[in-house]
Amino acid sequence: MNVRACWPIARAELDQEFVRSFAARVHQLFPHCPAGRETLIAEHACQKYSGRVGRSAAAKALDEQAVRLAVIAHVRHAETDYDALLAQGFERSEARAQVHEAVARTLARWEASE
Repeated sequence: MNVRACWPIARAELDQEFVRSFAARVHQLFPHCPAGRETLIAEHACQKYSGRVGRSAAAKALDEQAVRLAVIAHVRHAETDYDALLAQGFERSEARAQVHEAVARTLARWEASE
């Protein structure tokens, strides 16, 4: 058996396990996140060669702050008009300031312990 030939398969399985673990951590920290969204967040944040937070050492350790940053980025893009603001010519910092409260409200709802 050629061990080198098996490496891409083993690596892909490890990557999928990491995405599942990351998604589980999202669900743990944000239990009211809409069903299935944790997987979307994890797949996006952990995309190989992306340079996104999910590829950092902290994220690989499932660090709370790293996972939180991935969720914040998702909420900013999926739950606010952030992208529309950028398209209108706002600077990133200005657009982030504009949507900050909406992001905070969404995070509070997703984190709420009822």
